[in-house]
Amino acid sequence: MMNDRTDDLISLEHPNRRSFLGLSSAALATAAFAGLTAHAQEKVSTQKAEQDHSSSDPGQENKGLLALNPNSNTPPPTDHGDVMPMWYSFDLVKKRVEEGGWTHEVTERVLPSSKDIAGVNMRLTAGSYREMHWHTADEWAYVLYGKARVTVMQPDGNMFIGDVEEGDLWIFPAGHPHSIQGLGPDGTEFLLVFNQGGFSEDGTMLLSEWLAHTPPEVLAKNTGLDADAFANAPKAPLYIFPGKEPGSLAADKAEIGGESVAAHSQYTFHLKSMAPTKSSKGGEVRIVDSKNFPVSKHIAAALVTVKPGGMREMHWHPHDSEWQFYIAGKGRMTVFFPVDNARTMDFNANDVGYVPNNAPHYIENTGDTDLVFLETFATDEFQDISLNQWLRRVPSEMLKAHLNIDKAQVMKIPSENQGVI
Repeated sequence: MMNDRTDDLISLEHPNRRSFLGLSSAALATAAFAGLTAHAQEKVSTQKAEQDHSSSDPGQENKGLLALNPNSNTPPPTDHGDVMPMWYSFDLVKKRVEEGGWTHEVTERVLPSSKDIAGVNMRLTAGSYREMHWHTADEWAYVLYGKARVTVMQPDGNMFIGDVEEGDLWIFPAGHPHSIQGLGPDGTEFLLVFNQGGFSEDGTMLLSEWLAHTPPEVLAKNTGLDADAFANAPKAPLYIFPGKEPGSLAADKAEIGGESVAAHSQYTFHLKSMAPTKSSKGGEVRIVDSKNFPVSKHIAAALVTVKPGGMREMHWHPHDSEWQFYIAGKGRMTVFFPVDNARTMDFNANDVGYVPNNAPHYIENTGDTDLVFLETFATDEFQDISLNQWLRRVPSEMLKAHLNIDKAQVMKIPSENQGVI
């Protein structure tokens, strides 16, 4: 699933006194990555200094961090100016470990530029629950490992129960009560995406907390049960807790009432196994949004696979900021910002990337295995604009006037939005 970066991160996990100065907190890491080229030189000066003694560093360095992010510390000469933070990693975030699993999150608090989307990475062992709860934001999830059973109730009382496995996703609309349970043989791990940048998984509406703060006589009056029926209910949040593996999916559906209470909407989706939306020798793009997954009205996404040597083509998104999660491989992204600013960063498995709307960017595979990542957006429809397609759609004389490229050269540019080249 996720790449083992233990060797590369020895200096991160066991920093010496010098490297600790740059790694004393996740916040300092963000500031460091955001500001490594904050005081930019003129382009001519930067290009002249590339590869010469000007870039040498005889002092302290964190070798593990630099090995993972060579272009962040010494950027290509085309980088320029001061840009917003566009990188973070789940490997910098403290895990909340409970009996039955763990969770940690990347939100606007650690990646302040991401105001529209927050992400949570969670693990449940076999049989363990993420307890019954609901959110103020939509919950979109991608299964990274294993299998799980999910439930969600619609406001009309109808229920959806379904099983998911690696490469599948689910959506739980805001306010819809739901649950997640790890299945055998080894439970599950998944990425959760919420359409609120400041969202925190710790701020959810938990069944256990609500009932613990409700007088027993009120519970009795509401449910028709004796007050002592709730004597053994938990007095503290369950959140993540161990349980017994469930029976068959068919048995669970039948036990709650079968088709008479079954939701008519489908809340899970087989993303990884769907036919590619776009495919080329360079890789594949699979797009899921409200067009092919109607219940996903506020989150759209693309699962992108870039082959070694391939590139997610130069493009931008006209309406929505992009929140990325890197699943496998190694990549390098450059983002252009007005006025006259550009920033290049390296990405590895478990990293998060951010691109504001309308900012043109591209992503290269810099490794020798497939680069796999998710692009997510707080919107109902995935949209991107291809530079290649734009160049081919304007009159050739117009392009010659702008770039001094003649028509014969223009005709060699791909005419369609390929996604990956």
